[in-house]
Amino acid sequence: MTVWDRSPLPLLLRLLLLLLLLLLPSMREVRAQVENRVIFLPGTFQNVSVSQNETVQAVVSRIPPEVAFITLQFHTQHRNVTLSYARLPGLGLSVTAVDSGLLSTLEPGVTSLSLFLSTLDSDTVAGTGVILPFSGADPVPGACNIEFNLDIDPNVYVHYNLYETTIRFAPANLGYERGDTPPPCDESTEPATRWRLQYDIYQYFLPENDLLESSLFRGIQAMADTQGMMENGKRVLTLLSTDMSMAVFNSIPGQGVIYSVVVRDPLLNTSASYVPVHTYACSFASTLDGCETLGKISTKVFFTITGLAGLFVCFFGHRFFKCELFCMGFSFSAFFFFVLITRTTDLTYDLRLALSAVIGVVGGVLLVMSWWRFGSVMICVVVVGLMLGFLIASTVLFTPLGDIDVFRNSDVVFWVTFCCFLVIVPLFFVRWPREGNIITCGVVGAYAVILAVNAYMYTSLSYITLNILKRLQNNNFSAMFTDVPFQTIDYIMITVWVVLGVSGVVLQLYRERSRPFFPPSPYLMWLQERERRRTNVLDPSHHFAPLPNRLLARARQLTKRMEPAGEHTPLLL
Repeated sequence: MTVWDRSPLPLLLRLLLLLLLLLLPSMREVRAQVENRVIFLPGTFQNVSVSQNETVQAVVSRIPPEVAFITLQFHTQHRNVTLSYARLPGLGLSVTAVDSGLLSTLEPGVTSLSLFLSTLDSDTVAGTGVILPFSGADPVPGACNIEFNLDIDPNVYVHYNLYETTIRFAPANLGYERGDTPPPCDESTEPATRWRLQYDIYQYFLPENDLLESSLFRGIQAMADTQGMMENGKRVLTLLSTDMSMAVFNSIPGQGVIYSVVVRDPLLNTSASYVPVHTYACSFASTLDGCETLGKISTKVFFTITGLAGLFVCFFGHRFFKCELFCMGFSFSAFFFFVLITRTTDLTYDLRLALSAVIGVVGGVLLVMSWWRFGSVMICVVVVGLMLGFLIASTVLFTPLGDIDVFRNSDVVFWVTFCCFLVIVPLFFVRWPREGNIITCGVVGAYAVILAVNAYMYTSLSYITLNILKRLQNNNFSAMFTDVPFQTIDYIMITVWVVLGVSGVVLQLYRERSRPFFPPSPYLMWLQERERRRTNVLDPSHHFAPLPNRLLARARQLTKRMEPAGEHTPLLL
């Protein structure tokens, strides 16, 4: 049998195996590209994970012809992700941030497009993204950008420090249809130009004491578009096109906040949203004082002692008058000295806190000694009344009343109003000194307990006094919005404050109802006692030697050799 008689089947199998081996690498490459490709549906959030040295292609297809431009926004909790128009990111074609977004204008006939996600982080970065479509009548966010890298920048940029959080964004332009020429940005300020646009700033607080990624993503989904912002967020400010495109807020370290901007066209009654941005006003990367370890040990120790002292003053302050005066003098001196050294020195926080505590002790001792030496209850009660006036003034201006434009735009008006509350309260103490002193013990002592709780668990009530402290330390604090979240823990703390304060006031008023208004001065009592002993010869104490002589005689007894007891002469019969 010749070779021509053999069956061709084994030869065909070999050729097929060889062909498969040759095509295997290309098939692997195709499979990898498919795995790194994510399909986005307009308005639907998509969770995406991006690894190092990996580029994820975000594909948008079936775009309706009435859509003139779209934005892709992508959010992570604290790791940067690069969002770019091309597979290889470049200057002016990409943005790198934890909250990033790109706006793509569409040409006629375009029904799909692709954007790209990448990261330089060594760990896999998880995030969530969404595509939002807009029509030609909607304003174009960031289309008149002259400050940031992108030609059209729909992003909101956030910067924070201990005192303030600042957001900035690029101005928008009027909308236009596919294929049309964009309207000019700065040729004129007529109503037919982009100068008629208005910008609404929205704020959304995440749950307190919650640093979970899932909570952030739920908040982002609630604030992603215009409708969500209006339903879930709080509009805190409206800017005109003639205003600077920025806003300043009070920093709340450890509290998650989402900021976003909606640009409105009042003539066409249309709107579009910028890319929301979030901040915790702290760093997740810092191991010393990051978001996870926000409370300093020194702060916890200081306010724990303060809370215990406040609890004692709340229920026993008037009974132990000297202890109350020391605590009030300590608080008064430590607070203002902390402000002074913060404004005038560059010392570390722990050193400033330690020095303030030392000065507070000195202030408390001086207040006690002034009462001990001079016996003037009224002067001490006025100082105590200033403490209550300070807390009442801080509480009033902590409410939305403090965000009225007249207080935000003028430091003079703010501080005059504050001082009026501060001075009026001690005037009532002149007529009812004991009742005013007991009320101060209950209210201020209970608030000290709230501050101690805040050292371990965040509560917005701490910002009643912290906002005043920040305003004293920062000259530009008046321009900030001081909104804070008011959630379940805050209502619990208000209840605790009220219950402790009322209980302390009622208990002390009941216990002191039959006692003298205030204890007498020890120094004045000693002078009266000494004068009485000098003039009353029938008083047995009148015949006692003076105290220095008695001490000297006692010392001589201790150092003098004792004579043996017994008789030294013979007994006479």
